[in-house]
Amino acid sequence: METFVFLFSFSALGILYAMNTIPEFQEPYVVLGIGAAVLVIVFLFYFLITRVNPPKDALFFVFAEFSFTCVIDLTSALEHDGILSGFMRFYQQTGEPYLGTAYGIMMCYWDGIVHFIMYLVMISRITDRKAYRNVGLLWAGSLCANMSVFLVGIVTGKYGLEIRPVFWLNFLFLLMPVYGAVTLFTRPKDKPLIGGYNAQHAQSMKLIWRPLDLILVLLLLVAMAFTILRGLVVLDCPLEACSVYLTDYEPYLKDPVGFPKVMMLHSFFYGLPLLGAFTYGLLKPGCTWMIDWTVFFAGAMTQCQWAHIGGSLHPRTTAPFHIPNDVFWCVLTANLLYTATPILVALRVHSNPNFFLKINQFPGQTGLPNSEEKDTKYKDKFKKM
Repeated sequence: METFVFLFSFSALGILYAMNTIPEFQEPYVVLGIGAAVLVIVFLFYFLITRVNPPKDALFFVFAEFSFTCVIDLTSALEHDGILSGFMRFYQQTGEPYLGTAYGIMMCYWDGIVHFIMYLVMISRITDRKAYRNVGLLWAGSLCANMSVFLVGIVTGKYGLEIRPVFWLNFLFLLMPVYGAVTLFTRPKDKPLIGGYNAQHAQSMKLIWRPLDLILVLLLLVAMAFTILRGLVVLDCPLEACSVYLTDYEPYLKDPVGFPKVMMLHSFFYGLPLLGAFTYGLLKPGCTWMIDWTVFFAGAMTQCQWAHIGGSLHPRTTAPFHIPNDVFWCVLTANLLYTATPILVALRVHSNPNFFLKINQFPGQTGLPNSEEKDTKYKDKFKKM
């Protein structure tokens, strides 16, 4: 089925070509009508062809539908970069002109390549009746962050007065990943979150004896400081450190398109608490929520940082907002390390989850190591005598 979805998705090119060559199809409300009609037709198409053997998971239709739109986004990015032509010139004028910004182009590349691969993987897993929880949470975090930054950036940035009717279709791409995230978070886990002896042993170790966790805690604290700094910068904090960072390191944060500022505010108000929560989860044993939330946040952070780093380097960003040459590698390294931190935390949690599992307390078990448990019993016996 994933092969069929992959091939059918490229039929979007025919629709784009027809709209690009027929002037009557290029009016703003006509573009909205055709866009909505195509989404409905694609859904009905997949619904009808799967009636004989319907998928057990309703998210199959979301993934199949969005696979179709991935081809549109990839075509948009390629045409804006001059690699393709003849498909989306009309859309740049009467559709969504903000897709031609550096941030919009990088966002479309991510959707057209990374999300497309995720959809095909998840469709394959659903067809084979296999679990896809981690890939699904990675996708949900990525697309939720993508669309929330994108929509708010459009409204508050310089394109706020150039909103066309087709803009409203974007809310579907925000609501569906939210629905997907809620579905996946509330779905029973693939494996039981109860640990045995190995989990008890892992949770008895102090942080100093867990060097990998210690390094991750330090990275999370640095990431929190970096998040606070960039959040204060876009909030026009008068501190000298903020003004120096803005002018000498990342002037892209003040790009009038609005997307960098909105992303920093998202990181400040939503990412910062999660970074703090992950630090707590690495210190306090038995935080089972780390297993899902680290994956979700890794998807969100990776997508945002891809668009942010790519946007700051893209030639469509005007020269005054590029990273200064003398600090280029410093800023790039900081951003890459910031991107890698939540990914490393998620990999740590899933590679050896014993520290994050609940432990069954059997009758007569105190939860203490054996030697301490014996000492407690002897003390109680001595008191009775």
